[in-house]
Amino acid sequence: MPTLADRLAVAGRVLLAAFGGYAVAALACAWLALILPGPRAEAVSAATLASFSIMAAAVIWVFAARTIARATLVLGAAALLLTVALLLAGGFRHGVAL
Repeated sequence: MPTLADRLAVAGRVLLAAFGGYAVAALACAWLALILPGPRAEAVSAATLASFSIMAAAVIWVFAARTIARATLVLGAAALLLTVALLLAGGFRHGVAL
C-alpha cells in the first residue's frame, strides 16, 4: 500500500508535468511561431502542432526522471533557455509576447 510520501511524490510530479510542461510548450510555441519561415498563419499553426509533442515530451520526462528535483531543474532550464530565445527573437516587444 502506498504511503503518504509516495502519494505526495506522484502528486508533485503530476503538478510539475501539467504546469511545467504547459509553460515549456507555450514558450516553445511562441518562439517557433516567430522563427519559422513562411506566412505568419502557417508558422503559428506549425508551432502549435509542435507544442503538443513538446508538452508530451515534457510530461514523459517528468515521470522518467530519477527525482522530482532533477525534473524541475531540467524543465526550469528549458523554460529559461526558451525565454532567452524568445527575448532574442523579439517576442517581448512592448511587454507583450507575439
